[in-house]
Amino acid sequence: MKKVLPLALLLLITTTGCETEEPIQLADGSHTVMSAWQGRWLVINYWAEWCGPCRDEIPELNELHEDRDDDIVVLGVNYDALLPPKLNEVMARMDIEFPVLLEDPQPRFGYPRAEQLPMTVMINPHGQVHEVLIGPQTADSLEAAMD
Repeated sequence: MKKVLPLALLLLITTTGCETEEPIQLADGSHTVMSAWQGRWLVINYWAEWCGPCRDEIPELNELHEDRDDDIVVLGVNYDALLPPKLNEVMARMDIEFPVLLEDPQPRFGYPRAEQLPMTVMINPHGQVHEVLIGPQTADSLEAAMD
């Protein structure tokens, strides 16, 4: 006698483990997924070209991005929601060296929307909001916020 599996069970068995993450698009045209950063701190910085303090903290964020890329991911979000190629032109003028997201990750993490600039959101290695910092930061102040 032949055993027949219910359709729902068969679908569950054949699709388990097949979930795919939504790709995250970066300003440079590349894509990544959130799991690529799992186990690392995320430093999500909201900036705009017209924001003087934002321009002042870019070198600090570049430094953190370069020096601590093994345990910290620095990500930018343009407050004005510019898109390439205009976004890339502004990034070049501001000498931004860290990845810039094309889509705001705020809905994913549930922190308050940026209403003042600069704003930096610290996401711990477990994917939870650790702290929301308003105002310009330094590499040292960001490292201290992770303690």
